[in-house]
Amino acid sequence: MKIICNTSVLAEACNIVQRGVPQKSTLPATEGIYLQAKNSKLTLTGYDLEVGITTTIECSTETEGSIVLNARLLCDILRRLPAQSVTINCDSHNLCKITSGEAEFSLVGIPADDYPELPTVSGGIPFAIKQGILKNMVKQTIFAVAVQDIKPVHKGIKFEVENNNLRLISCDGFRLAIRNETIEYAGEDMTFVVPAKTLSEVVKLTDDDDSNITFSIGKKFILFEIGNYRIISRLLEGEFFNYKNAIPSESTTKARVNLKLILDSVERTSLLITSKIKSPIRCIFDDNTIRISSATSLGAATDKIPASIEGKRLEIGFNNTYLTDCLRTVDVDEVKIELSSPVSPIIIKPVEGDNFIFLIIPMRLKNENIG
Repeated sequence: MKIICNTSVLAEACNIVQRGVPQKSTLPATEGIYLQAKNSKLTLTGYDLEVGITTTIECSTETEGSIVLNARLLCDILRRLPAQSVTINCDSHNLCKITSGEAEFSLVGIPADDYPELPTVSGGIPFAIKQGILKNMVKQTIFAVAVQDIKPVHKGIKFEVENNNLRLISCDGFRLAIRNETIEYAGEDMTFVVPAKTLSEVVKLTDDDDSNITFSIGKKFILFEIGNYRIISRLLEGEFFNYKNAIPSESTTKARVNLKLILDSVERTSLLITSKIKSPIRCIFDDNTIRISSATSLGAATDKIPASIEGKRLEIGFNNTYLTDCLRTVDVDEVKIELSSPVSPIIIKPVEGDNFIFLIIPMRLKNENIG
């Protein structure tokens, strides 16, 4: 194989494809980037046996062929080459010379036959959505995905498509995030769970605009197409948490509060809480005021903010990280908070509609004073 490429174009493609390459693997070939030159095109692939990222760029092909090169070394070399073009020349013994200007490197490659074949999504259900919308939906749910769970299915985000509505759901046992969006879709209703790792890579490639991202959903795999990049991933299997039963049907206290005010207040009173010194944030909802406080071995902090409150006085405690993670994803000026008891989940949602719904399990407070 012998090709000549634009150095910056190849470097950018390698850096993105490298995200699909595992740092360590029992299969040495997967620690590399698969390069295939054919018909003046160079296809690059990174694949960790769960998520695969592939793209194709223009090149001048003198000899067609394929090779696997160490991903880290290849990316590091390309970033530091001096000239605008780079030549990669691989012989029959998998020895590759990379030259650019006066710089020259020799890398020992791995035979292309040793590289695992990427799965295909044949007969998959096509789906399209605006990039900006999907990016926002993922950001408002991925924070609540389980990091450690005995059920791998909770390490992903559930997609529900029904009645021209797309709903994304995530949960980790302490938080539940639901994001709804009206879409135009004429196909059949469907549900599937995409690994959070996959969606994190998808978000990195999307823009905040109205251009479409298309994907195809198969029985076991999903294929995303974003510009010139393709991401293929295994879908997660298993019974997802029955989130509908977890949402309280009634509330005794409702608060309407400015988002920035409550987020800033929670962040201020969280300054005394660390990963080693944990303590709940204490919130008292009463008399059109939310009093927020914390106390640890380092000291104490108190604050209060105005809010429109209906219902009875209620005192409740939260994990500060769970609360701030949720509030930071919200893109509205005001939120509605619904509470039913000091030990029941709270609901955070927009003042109007159900564009998003967040549930947070409270923490028990010591020396509670509820009335």
